[in-house]
Amino acid sequence: MTPYVEVVTTVADAATADAIADALVRRRRAACGQTSGPITSHYWWQGKLETSSEWYCVLKTRADLFDRVEAAIRELHPYDEPEILARPIVAGSASYLGWLDGELSA
Repeated sequence: MTPYVEVVTTVADAATADAIADALVRRRRAACGQTSGPITSHYWWQGKLETSSEWYCVLKTRADLFDRVEAAIRELHPYDEPEILARPIVAGSASYLGWLDGELSA
């Protein structure tokens, strides 16, 4: 397994997803970010079953930067309890992972 992760969050609109991706890349907490959507989410919130349209924001970074990425997402995210999940990158091309590492700062 590599020391890299994809950090995923969801937001209510494309502009917010883009703003989070842009901020994390500018801060060099993520080497790149992609946004996509809309998606439909189904979840329980405050005892009520909800369905909403959301947008994905996926950020490529290192696992050791997760705490800083999480803090930045919480700073920028409008939700009371944002989804912030890290998925391990099990493998990747050496050249891409080298590029990714070179774009991040500790």
